[in-house]
Amino acid sequence: MAEEVARYVVDAMYAYALLGGLFGVFFVVRGVQKVDQQAQGTGIGFRLLIFPGAAAFWPLLLKRWIGGTGEPPEERNPHR
Repeated sequence: MAEEVARYVVDAMYAYALLGGLFGVFFVVRGVQKVDQQAQGTGIGFRLLIFPGAAAFWPLLLKRWIGGTGEPPEERNPHR
């Protein structure tokens, strides 16, 4: 029973990593310009740098990319 649970957990992690890798490729090629306007015209070095983060945080970036929200709102707290 414990082996089956462990297998499901590992399979889920593999699926998450695979989807993240695929999303990361598409995101650094096309999506980053829609999410961050300052990323337009950046080179391959920048895109290679953000790829691991895009692959790891793909659900959040996908939501932001599909939602069409551009730049994050500017903080309005006493520290600004």
